[in-house]
Amino acid sequence: MARNAESFSFYYQENLDRWVQEGSLTFFDPEKEVPDLSHCDLLYLPGGYPEKHLEALVKAERTRKCIRDYAERGGRIIAECGGMIYLCQSIVTDEGEYPMCGVLPYTITARKADRKLSLGYRRFTLDGKEYRGHEFHYTQFLGETPSSIVQVYDAKDNPVPTPVFKYKNVLASYTHLYHQVDN
Repeated sequence: MARNAESFSFYYQENLDRWVQEGSLTFFDPEKEVPDLSHCDLLYLPGGYPEKHLEALVKAERTRKCIRDYAERGGRIIAECGGMIYLCQSIVTDEGEYPMCGVLPYTITARKADRKLSLGYRRFTLDGKEYRGHEFHYTQFLGETPSSIVQVYDAKDNPVPTPVFKYKNVLASYTHLYHQVDN
C-alpha cells in the first residue's frame, strides 16, 4: 500500500482491516521507495494530495515505471482520488506540467483557475457489488470529464458526473471507498 504523510494518506481503516483478513499488508513511500510488486496481490493507492508533492513524485521515476509496468502486466490496483490522480498521465499546475504514472490517459488540472470543489457521498454498482464512499477534491480533469464505466450517484440518488475507470485490473475513481456490499 502506498502511504506517505500527504501524498497518499487518506484511507479508511475498515478497508485495511478487511485486506489484512485476506493476507498481509506492506507499506511503501512512493516518493522515496521503489516497491517490490513481484508477489503483490493488490496495490492500493489511497487518496491524498499528490499535487502538493510533485517534485518528489516526479523524481521517483523508477517507482512510477514500476507501478505502470505492474498495471500493464495485469496487476490489481485500487486507486482512490489522489491515487487515481497519480495513475494519470500528468498533473498541470500554474507552474507547469508534471508526469505521473501514465496508466490512465488523462491529465489532471490543479491550476488555481480550474479549482472547483467536488464534495459528497457517492455510490455505484460494478460487477454485482455496490460500492459506497465519498468525494472531496478541488482538482479536475483537464478538458472534458472522461466517460465512466458505471453511473455514480449521490446520497439522494441523483446521478453525478464522477467517473469510475476500469483498465485491465485497475479500478480508479475520485471516490474514496469505505463500504462494499455483495449483491
